[in-house]
Amino acid sequence: MKVSIIIFVILITGFISVRGQDTVRSVYTGNKIDSIYSTILQQERLIQVFTPQSYKPGSNTQYDVLYVLDGGNWNTGLINNVQRFQEGEGKVPPTIVVSVLGIDRNKDLTPTHLADWPTSGGGNNFLHFLKDELIPYINKNYPSNGDNTLWGHSLGGLFVINALLTEPGAFKSYIAVDPSLWWDHGYIPKIAREKLPALAGTNNTLFVSGRLGREAEAMKVTDMDTILHTLAPAGLKWEVIQYPDETHSSIRLKSTYDGLKFTFGWNKSAIEFHPMNGMVVNGQPIKVWSFGDTANLRYTLDGTEPGTASPGVNGEIGIDNAARLTIKQFTNRARYDKMKSGVFTTGTPLKAATKGKSETHYLYYEEDPKKPKQEGIVKDKLTLPRKNDFRLVVDGWMEAKEAGYYVFVFNADTDSKFYLNNQELIHWKGSYDEFTYTYIVPLEKGYYPYKITYLHKNADFGLKLSYLPPAGIKMINPVSLPFYSSAVLEKLVTLFKL
Repeated sequence: MKVSIIIFVILITGFISVRGQDTVRSVYTGNKIDSIYSTILQQERLIQVFTPQSYKPGSNTQYDVLYVLDGGNWNTGLINNVQRFQEGEGKVPPTIVVSVLGIDRNKDLTPTHLADWPTSGGGNNFLHFLKDELIPYINKNYPSNGDNTLWGHSLGGLFVINALLTEPGAFKSYIAVDPSLWWDHGYIPKIAREKLPALAGTNNTLFVSGRLGREAEAMKVTDMDTILHTLAPAGLKWEVIQYPDETHSSIRLKSTYDGLKFTFGWNKSAIEFHPMNGMVVNGQPIKVWSFGDTANLRYTLDGTEPGTASPGVNGEIGIDNAARLTIKQFTNRARYDKMKSGVFTTGTPLKAATKGKSETHYLYYEEDPKKPKQEGIVKDKLTLPRKNDFRLVVDGWMEAKEAGYYVFVFNADTDSKFYLNNQELIHWKGSYDEFTYTYIVPLEKGYYPYKITYLHKNADFGLKLSYLPPAGIKMINPVSLPFYSSAVLEKLVTLFKL
């Protein structure tokens, strides 16, 4: 269960020069040493392809591809570890990593020839090898979805930015780590001034890192930052970070972490807002609270799909009439954008009874859906014959001690339902990513019968029905939510827990 949902439930429940072939990484078993003959370069080129740990040969699942320049243990070992860590944290999706092993980096990664670097200036040929030969080869032979990222460090970073400026369609995203933009008297910053405007509407992403201070100036990362601030067109999403207290080699770790995170702008977690659905009384507005990172969330109230110009989600959304709330999370790769909707109707407070019953009754079923195997009155703790694969029906009463809005919180298992006053309020169809369901409803002061139909199949899912009364709702502040946990917990009422 994710931390933010738990909170809600608690509240309301080196620069190197290589002359020979690179070494290869052989620690991770999910990889393949492969090669391709390049007619452009007139030589055989060695690559190492790392498929995601979740990949199963023969499946239809496809993945983004990360191409790593200066491959081998020097860079690919680090990148694989960082990528897998972030994947585990839900910050990047499973990704194919292609380690592009080098032969003469001074030749392959530089855009122009310098007399002091005899083999330099082969960058354009190498770029066409990547674009016209290697990428098509990977797309044909590996489960690629066609969204590619290019990563490079030092001269590789120089190559990355040159690739963006000259062949922006070759890759979706570009990560340049401490790039050697000093090359040829600042050749890349110079051509960037004329080429950046042509990137309008390409929807590329560019992440550039440097070392804070004189090092960034010497590498001309500061120059590139200034140019991007001045000339970067709409549609190019970019970020430049200058790290303090890092070396030309050590900067690769933070840059890879931040660069991958920026490249996707993604979070595996589901969009979370509560209450998820409900009933609103005209003239008595409610608040919907959004949890987690809301920076890239936009919403509408008329059921249409939110766009980038739609209002942003800043912790809470006010609703004062019938609405279909739709929230969309925008990422830097449209295939990972997500949406979630909730329906809010208008009505009057549910009618209360003047008296209720103190007992909570249950029916327990196994194979026969019509004949209960056990039934009775719930006392302190309900003990059932099975831990899984059963159906439970619970009938009880709640007392609304004050009039106003109540938020019901329901944790259950697939197709379980919660009824109040014989009205179905919640139909649980959740998952590990959406464990807690909520509903807001106006109540009078008095007594209300409730009913739970619970189907238990997943051992990880339990049953709990709680509610937050009007006084507790008023205390919720999504900005400083954790500080309100003790106070709100005092207002939390648990009707039933299994």
